[in-house]
Amino acid sequence: MHAEDAASTVGTRAVNIQLQAVAVRRGQRLIFRDLSMTIASGEAIILSGPNGAGKSTLLRVLAGLIRPVAGTVLWQGHDIFDDLAEHGPRAAYVGHQDAIKLGLTVTENLSFAAAIARRPIGPALAAMNLTALADLRARMLSAGQKRRVALARLALSNAPLWLLDEPTLGLDTASIARFGAMLAAHRAAGGMVVAATHVPLPLADVSEVRLG
Repeated sequence: MHAEDAASTVGTRAVNIQLQAVAVRRGQRLIFRDLSMTIASGEAIILSGPNGAGKSTLLRVLAGLIRPVAGTVLWQGHDIFDDLAEHGPRAAYVGHQDAIKLGLTVTENLSFAAAIARRPIGPALAAMNLTALADLRARMLSAGQKRRVALARLALSNAPLWLLDEPTLGLDTASIARFGAMLAAHRAAGGMVVAATHVPLPLADVSEVRLG
């Protein structure tokens, strides 16, 4: 299975990530091979393709959670798998699960991420319109509200690389627009976004990598 390279114009932006002829196998199945791409500061890449093409797998490779069977994944010229402890803080991953504790309030769910990043919780709550729900226990939230908590936690991260797997799942139109503002601010500060999605995201100047 082949993947198309990202058709992006890096220009003078610093390239932080390079994938060189990467191949991944799960069990006896080859998910993809010969995948080469670059991700530069401020860049956004959408992963597209049919179910099972390897979009989620590629996100996990970039996070350092899956090691390729061939090829290299470089961060500023250094193989990320040589020091996963160093690479971990560079990437923030949002998967299909919201990963929140139902017995804790919204604020309590965000407190650990805020402490690690040394950032106040208030702006993250406001970014996803959660201020009025701050003291509500997560078990009382709707599916869309839980997703907004997961994205507010993302807003607290200092990681330059955001890896997103269907990030708008359960969000209404207004929340998607708020998320778009978060993405734009992250990129404006030099951050990078790689997202697997079946629906359009509010991203400008985006490149595409198609798998399958």
